[in-house]
Amino acid sequence: MHTQNLSTPKRALAVGAHPDDIEFGAGATLAKWAAGGCEVSLLVCTDGSKGTWDSSANIEDLIASRKSEQLKAAMKLPARGEILFLDCTDGELEGTDLLRSRVARIVRELKPEVILGHDPWKRYRLHPDHRVAGFLTLDALIAARDPFFYPEQDLDPHRPDELLLYEAEEIDHFEDCRGFEENKINALLCHVSQFESTMGIETNNEQADTEKFKDQMIARLSETESGFKSAEGFKRISDL
Repeated sequence: MHTQNLSTPKRALAVGAHPDDIEFGAGATLAKWAAGGCEVSLLVCTDGSKGTWDSSANIEDLIASRKSEQLKAAMKLPARGEILFLDCTDGELEGTDLLRSRVARIVRELKPEVILGHDPWKRYRLHPDHRVAGFLTLDALIAARDPFFYPEQDLDPHRPDELLLYEAEEIDHFEDCRGFEENKINALLCHVSQFESTMGIETNNEQADTEKFKDQMIARLSETESGFKSAEGFKRISDL
């Protein structure tokens, strides 16, 4: 059994470990909601500073590029809420109390009805930042909803209505994404620094590889048990 198609929320907050994670996990869903009037906000936890296979790359330039790419990608959805960065070092994200407090503050300030994040329980997940970002999202959600966490923030508690985990181990909710595939793909293609390492797009064969990547994304959206022609799947948690 699965559920499908939440009512378009007024506000949604998507949390990702790195620039491009949110678009891979939920880009078409966020684009659909944005078209329906949702104020979509994005929170990126790390600076993307290890996101290259080029050992000679200038790290400061890479960080600047990845932030710029994320901002451009957000406009392709388009996300018209806040585009926020925690600026933690890529590959070294830790679920500290300080970070939980920062994310809880963001939740209390933005008041999203729906929060989206990595599924931290996905089996065989290799990248530690994805696991930590998932748990950080959950921990901050609990802190944001309960009044005795961080009273020094002087902000009202906020309890979201829904939590959707992307890259989920056990998918039980689908969002129909027909008509929003291009938003997702165009947003992903803003992350030029990730062409080789993440998308398989080689400089010497860019046009053909880009078309292949687009086809892969369309296929991925269509390969679900949702009954929809195109969909993104999530683990849905409503008892918050």
